[in-house]
Amino acid sequence: MDQTKIKKAAEAYLPQMTRFLRDLIALLGESADEEKVVKRIESEMNALGFDRVKIDGMGNVLGYMGDGDEVIAFDAHIDTVGVGNLANWTFDPYEGFETDEEIGGRGASDQLGGIVSAVYGAKIMKNFGLLAGYTILVTGTVQEEDCDGLCWQYIINESKIRPKFVVITEPTDGNVYRGQRGRMEIRVDVTGVSCHGSAPERGDNAIYKMAEIVTEVKALNERLHVDEFLGKGTLAVSEIFFTSPSRCAVADSCAISIDRRLTHGETHQSALEEIRALPAVKEHDAKVSMYTYDRPSYTGLVYPTECFFPTWVTDEDHDITQAMAAAFASLYGPPKVDKWTFSTNGVSIMGRYGIPCIGLGPGKEAQAHAPDEKTWKADLVRCAAVYAALPTYYNNQTGGQTDE
Repeated sequence: MDQTKIKKAAEAYLPQMTRFLRDLIALLGESADEEKVVKRIESEMNALGFDRVKIDGMGNVLGYMGDGDEVIAFDAHIDTVGVGNLANWTFDPYEGFETDEEIGGRGASDQLGGIVSAVYGAKIMKNFGLLAGYTILVTGTVQEEDCDGLCWQYIINESKIRPKFVVITEPTDGNVYRGQRGRMEIRVDVTGVSCHGSAPERGDNAIYKMAEIVTEVKALNERLHVDEFLGKGTLAVSEIFFTSPSRCAVADSCAISIDRRLTHGETHQSALEEIRALPAVKEHDAKVSMYTYDRPSYTGLVYPTECFFPTWVTDEDHDITQAMAAAFASLYGPPKVDKWTFSTNGVSIMGRYGIPCIGLGPGKEAQAHAPDEKTWKADLVRCAAVYAALPTYYNNQTGGQTDE
């Protein structure tokens, strides 16, 4: 296939991709409230001639092209975070804006652009017969911002879909990404005894106990494991809670949340034990646990999971890494192969289930969750073109073999 034809096809679809993205931005699809966004994606898929489109019980939209025995998936989470302080925005985050080069609005980079490029990439594959004998699955997945990977736990466990590999379409700054640190949400609880604030010696102040623990947690961050590729594990106290009979009383309980980022070589068990081993945690008999996520999806489905999101890395010489790099290079020159700073649905797809993942998506990481979020039209085109070329290059890389 002449690669120039793929590039020109992607460029010709830019007006439609732009309108599609701007429509999605305007629909305000925060986590657990994505139904309007899902319906708009379903409509676009049907209009473009997807062979089958389904909305599953959790509310994920699944669009299929082709009928091959092996599935190649392109995943885009389609929920967004909120907008924060509107005073930090110079434009309406949902009306957005458009120039010759850019599209602005909440979700433009993180990561509504990804579903747009994936949908049109699949359309180009069908137009030019580039499915290479595979079934192409494009997923618009929900609740990632709340609980990354939960959507794919549902897809794999309940829908029994197990792709050959998955392209994660989160923003990659124009690069190919092959891994990320994992994460977990940890809670530490201590108890005390309340008393009147005029005689604090009569009680046992839980906040004072927690202050000692926080100091040791902060110091622990400096001692965490470092991986050559993914970098250092980190932790940060992100929330603090307390109970007290009044502002004139000693606190009788205190708790903190810890955002823990796990690098390669760390596990959720080792991360919990590091905190449990802290002297102040032992001295004050603190309880160290993981949070559980059980928020209903917009369909009303509750699918509980521990807030543990495993690390994953695809080898640099893996077939899918090599195929993605080759597809990209054939169209736009050799890419940089790197990693995400933040977390993606790959925590379940590869981290829990061992299904290989590779990353390429429009937009930039630094735009995620920031005011004045935007993406670039050239990225939408580039990603759609590379996605369209990928199945052929993967087929060539593996010699057409589909066995594990």
